[in-house]
Amino acid sequence: MAKRTRKLNIDKLIKEGRGTGVGKAYKPWIKIQDVPSLGRSTRLKGIKTGRQHEFLSDMEKNYFYILEYSDLVTDIREQYPLLPIEETLTIANELGIEPPKNPKNGENIVMTTDFLVTKEVQGKTINIARTIKPKDMLMNKRVIEKFEIERVYWERRKIDWGIVTDQEIDKVLTKNISFFHGYYNIDELDSFADIDEAEFEDPILEYIKRIVDAKASVREVSSIFDKDMSLQKGTGIAIFKHLLAKKIIFTDLLEAININKKMEINLSENLLHKEFNIS
Repeated sequence: MAKRTRKLNIDKLIKEGRGTGVGKAYKPWIKIQDVPSLGRSTRLKGIKTGRQHEFLSDMEKNYFYILEYSDLVTDIREQYPLLPIEETLTIANELGIEPPKNPKNGENIVMTTDFLVTKEVQGKTINIARTIKPKDMLMNKRVIEKFEIERVYWERRKIDWGIVTDQEIDKVLTKNISFFHGYYNIDELDSFADIDEAEFEDPILEYIKRIVDAKASVREVSSIFDKDMSLQKGTGIAIFKHLLAKKIIFTDLLEAININKKMEINLSENLLHKEFNIS
């Protein structure tokens, strides 16, 4: 269904708190319903923030998956506004560049950076700004002009800004992360809806014993596990995804995950101890 085109009133959005807050409290400047359908817009619940994230393209979504899996990233703010608008207008004027305008009414618009990312590096908290764009669009003069305004904006705030292209987003890696991303919180899975949280530990530990160094495929191990434990069909696969999302088990994410084949699965004893308080 096509989204309705809406005129974004700057003052109204500022009053709504758009572009402010951190973590779960952050509100993106642009939401999916604010723009015409681009065909690839997506909402995903974040693991790190616990809120719904808004993506306007597959590239944004895929880069988000990489940020979510990184141990360094602590917060992800998408569709981040470059405010106040007067600053970007001034920068554009200084650079001799026409500022971005609404093509329908010619009004100046608030520029946004696709991601403002917070990282913990060697005990220090830093922010980096990243713009996502297909490589073939970097030859477009107008695109480069807008990027130059964006670059100067972040440079004046002493925040590292950069462009991420499709060639820098590994498709196999992001597909693998998307495979298990939604299984981080096991209590939200249908397979465990009727199981008390205190009862999660035993079946999960049993599954870990079976999947690590297994001689059969993940599907075969999981199917036998479901039958032996009298669990709903598909529970073992759900646990497998959960363990990957929690980084309790590991596999090579640069190789496509295929649950129909035998895979090398490694266990992190430190994470296992931390997750289940096993002494």
